[in-house]
Amino acid sequence: MLYVKQKRRIIMAVTVVTTKGQIVIPSKVRRKFNIKKGTKLYIEERENELILKPVTPEYFKRIEGILPTKGKLARALLEERSRDREKGA
Repeated sequence: MLYVKQKRRIIMAVTVVTTKGQIVIPSKVRRKFNIKKGTKLYIEERENELILKPVTPEYFKRIEGILPTKGKLARALLEERSRDREKGA
């Protein structure tokens, strides 16, 4: 794994995709974004980039109000995530 630290404290890392399509997220990045075992990641494609965003309560608070559901969708997703944790997913 290759780490590059830039002037604005952006951590860049190079990782390898396994035969199963898995990647390793460096521990510094996992700690910074509070990514733990079982944390789901939202994957967004923008032009020639892939953007990974952890699906956490903070994420839902940031996107709350984008859709005209008055927070119902965010609450439903948080409840689903809580049930997944209870099941050990």
